[in-house]
Amino acid sequence: QVQLVESGGGLVQAGGSLRLSCATSGSIFTFDAMGWYRQASGKQRELVAAITSGGSTNYADSVQGRFIISRDHGKNTVYLQMNSLKPEDTAVYYCSGGYYSGSYYYPLDYWGQGTQVTVSS
Repeated sequence: QVQLVESGGGLVQAGGSLRLSCATSGSIFTFDAMGWYRQASGKQRELVAAITSGGSTNYADSVQGRFIISRDHGKNTVYLQMNSLKPEDTAVYYCSGGYYSGSYYYPLDYWGQGTQVTVSS
């Protein structure tokens, strides 16, 4: 059973940066793709970014140009570099393992516990 463990969240001022990490207990090649989701209080979970095993990436419009998803195969870790953070980025961020069908990312039932990101204005 592959486990996903997120880290790197915290409190940051608007305009600041954070880097989230998602360490997997097994090989990240277990998954065709991996993604980062976030869930703000009272809102539905939304896909923020996803990356294929080949390194192709997709981003939500709200984070395009500010966030960068990447993966380190040797460390079995996926990262989310978040720059120019805004108060509306405040949420619990979750790592997921999944796959692509066409141009859409679909999560499998593999989730981390989440890491809180709070951006103050």
